[in-house]
Amino acid sequence: MTQNLDPPSTEVTVPLRAVVGNRELALDVVRETLRPGALDAPVRWAHVSELRDPAPYLLGAELILTAGVNLPTGPGEVERYVRRLREAGVTALGFGLTPSVSETLPEDLRAACARHGLPLLVVPRRTPFLAVNRAVSVALSEAGQREQRRITAAREALTRAAGGGLGELTSSLAARLRSWVALVGAGDVLASAHDAPAPLPPEVRELVATVRAGSGIRSATTEVGGGFVVVQPVYPQATASHLVVVGRDRRFDGADRAILAVGAALLGLVGRAGSDAAELGAAATGLLLGRTSARGVARALLGSGTGRLVAGTPHRRGPDEVAQRPDWLRARLDTPLVEVRPGPSFVAIAGAPPSPELLEDLRSAGWLTAVGSPVAAERLADGLAEVELLLSRAQALGRPVQAGGGPLDFDAVVTPGASREFAAKALEPLLALDRAGDRELVRTLRTWLAHHGGWEPTAAELDVHRNSVRHRIAQVERALAVDLADPEVRMRLWFALRWASPDAHSP
Repeated sequence: MTQNLDPPSTEVTVPLRAVVGNRELALDVVRETLRPGALDAPVRWAHVSELRDPAPYLLGAELILTAGVNLPTGPGEVERYVRRLREAGVTALGFGLTPSVSETLPEDLRAACARHGLPLLVVPRRTPFLAVNRAVSVALSEAGQREQRRITAAREALTRAAGGGLGELTSSLAARLRSWVALVGAGDVLASAHDAPAPLPPEVRELVATVRAGSGIRSATTEVGGGFVVVQPVYPQATASHLVVVGRDRRFDGADRAILAVGAALLGLVGRAGSDAAELGAAATGLLLGRTSARGVARALLGSGTGRLVAGTPHRRGPDEVAQRPDWLRARLDTPLVEVRPGPSFVAIAGAPPSPELLEDLRSAGWLTAVGSPVAAERLADGLAEVELLLSRAQALGRPVQAGGGPLDFDAVVTPGASREFAAKALEPLLALDRAGDRELVRTLRTWLAHHGGWEPTAAELDVHRNSVRHRIAQVERALAVDLADPEVRMRLWFALRWASPDAHSP
């Protein structure tokens, strides 16, 4: 078994038989130099070289043409010449018969090509090397056009099949590649398959493990039982948990790999959407029928009985139309629980805290975010106060904010009941005034504290005059009978706002 990590390649080639079969060239194939499958070997270009050792200047898969001008004369030198061409990956050697150089094919060259399995073609006098070059160029152009038409047709067919779900898409990809297909999930479980061996052979499972463990690997190939298998991650996640595995008895060319890339992208999107829909449907049904608790729903959807609220608000120009879509946010936050609200703004429930790098990516896309503390599923609504307060702080700082931890985390020492009771008593005078009239004292206080008492930034965020802010803050001081110049008072009110019920943060 051999394994290869595949570099991306879209280069067009033609099989050697396409050149040999061109009757206008009248090339004569030296049969004893052909090994099984030699005529199916790829040709990327025809190149004339009279160098004694052209190997260092070759890329591989060339048809080398020579009239033997500088061809070595000794048997040992001819042997080395052919061996070097073979090691350089040359597909075939074309020897041109010319009256001034060589009117017959040298026997030592014929023998050396036969020993090393380098296909040898005899180019007759009436066929100039330029004609061979042109024929290969035309064949490559036509092959490129055929491949592009094939890729386009496959893309359209796969896109239509995606509407029918994961199974139909898998079968359509198998038909386009004339192969078996398996979508392998975590634990090597087959999420979808068409004619795939079950269980997958050990060699294939080993290749799957190699791709999962790799860094930046986009696909890998192995030979199994005379056939070929390719493993590639699905998208949009670059390190997706699902891999698409395809296998057949022929090698996969550039067009095949382009079609596989399209299939992998669609399998990732359809598979994720289908999984989200199924999990959400099952969770909602269980919750409505009373068979599943909030903690059970969280475990089913997030993999944990706790969740973290992630809230987002526009940053600078704000997110574009694509970045406002729930599916765009779901894919990046890795959670199906995302609500996008007018404004725009969003709130999501994530199982694990987003990485700082992801939060920066969201900011680059126009979303300024805040991440709350881990909260038990049945108390997620209580976490809204905290995450909205953190979002105000994020707006004041102009960067993402996450709930802290460690020795300064008051949540670790204050019980939920005590914190809510403290917040309710501390803010009740302001809430009463807000209910009696449209004063927005709680919102103004929260914004003002987030901006460290800055009048101008608070007024800008609230879209009011700074004198209005001053008037409202004075009302807060009178209602609470406090002096907001005292940093300890500010601290206590900040935590009261953090621990308040969601109703206290409604604008």
